[in-house]
Amino acid sequence: MPDPKGALALESRANEAKPHAPAGAGLLFLREEEMRGAQDLLFFAYRDFTNAADVILEELGLGRAHHRALHFIGRNPGIAVGDLLGLLRITKQSLARVLTTLVAQGYVAQAQGRADRRQRLLTLTPSGQALERRLFERQRERLLAAYRDAGAGAVEGFRRVMRGIMDESARAYMDRAEAAAREPRARPA
Repeated sequence: MPDPKGALALESRANEAKPHAPAGAGLLFLREEEMRGAQDLLFFAYRDFTNAADVILEELGLGRAHHRALHFIGRNPGIAVGDLLGLLRITKQSLARVLTTLVAQGYVAQAQGRADRRQRLLTLTPSGQALERRLFERQRERLLAAYRDAGAGAVEGFRRVMRGIMDESARAYMDRAEAAAREPRARPA
């Protein structure tokens, strides 16, 4: 039950490692208005972050669903259609429309799975890689400026907040991606 002033008490993870912190030292009090302000921030940030790429997409007759598909196919070359469905959480019909366009325009290639020939594996073509890179660079500009302005501590805080908003499957995906990024790359023989 919320208190009469509308404040929410949240435990701060910063004090979790301090077993001898005074009682209540790890609490962060947020009023409903502050939470609504955070929601405003998320909506405006999403609008402006996606708009950076929307201009390019519109020129090509593509939309945000195409961009998300390009992003995740580029991050996961050889991804199965079923796995992409799970990441994007869209219907098969919606994904089919997106992939039909991306394949027809030469941005995505499909191949049969080796073990299961019914499986369709997706990769970006060279023009798909170039488009995904162009979209990334537009959005990277916004992220870099924001990160520089906020500072290193805020970057880690942002990451923690975003992970806290995600569901468990998204966090698991991020954990796998981060672990793969830390692995040394195999050198060609």
